[in-house]
Amino acid sequence: MSDTRILVAGLEYKIRKLIEENLRLKKSEQEHEQLIHSLSEKVEVMERNIFELTEQLNKKIIADAFNSEQEIEEGRKRIQVLMREIEHCITLVNK
Repeated sequence: MSDTRILVAGLEYKIRKLIEENLRLKKSEQEHEQLIHSLSEKVEVMERNIFELTEQLNKKIIADAFNSEQEIEEGRKRIQVLMREIEHCITLVNK
């Protein structure tokens, strides 16, 4: 009888330890999920910032490319040439 009690007490102890470990792991999992959510939000903010900064940089590059009237006229001519090439390609695709 005493052997049975010892076995039961040992099993109860192990069960309590497993329950404690389970609770600890659940808490850790929740903390990790919160961290993942927080980091995901930060990534989204940073991606938006990258997009906005890229747009600003592109605008700056374009603005710097056309500093003088001559450069503006050259740019217009280049755009017209590119537009003609695009129209030609569209015509070929539609055939």
